[in-house]
Amino acid sequence: MNQNQILKRYYKEFVTGMTAYVVALIVSLLVLNNTELPQMTKIVIVLIPIVPVVFVLLAILRALRDSDELVQRIQLQAVTFSSIATGLVTFSYGFLEGIGFPKLPTLWILPMMFLFWGISLSYFNRKYQ
Repeated sequence: MNQNQILKRYYKEFVTGMTAYVVALIVSLLVLNNTELPQMTKIVIVLIPIVPVVFVLLAILRALRDSDELVQRIQLQAVTFSSIATGLVTFSYGFLEGIGFPKLPTLWILPMMFLFWGISLSYFNRKYQ
C-alpha cells in the first residue's frame, strides 16, 4: 500500500470517527441536560463520546504502522516534541496555579498535545523535504 492509499484510508476513518464523536457528544449533552438520571447512568452517558475517539486513535496508529520509515521518523519526532512541550507547559502552569492562576482543566491536555503535534509535524515535514 503506498502512502497516498494509506492517507486516503486514514482520512476516511478519521472523518467517520470524528463525525461519530460530534454526534455522540451532542446527543450525550442533550440527554444529560434534559433528563434526570442516576449518577451511574450519567457516568456511562458522559463517557460515550470517548468510544469514537478510540477508533480515531486506532486509525492514527494503523496509518503510522503502515507508513514508510521516513513518515514514521517524522511522526516520532513530532509526537516526542508534543509530549515534551505539553509536559513543560502543564508543569510550568502548575507553578503559576500556586500563585493564584486559575486551575487548568485536564480536559485541555489532549487538545494541547494534538495542537503541538500538528505544529511540530508541519515543522518536521518541511525539514525533511
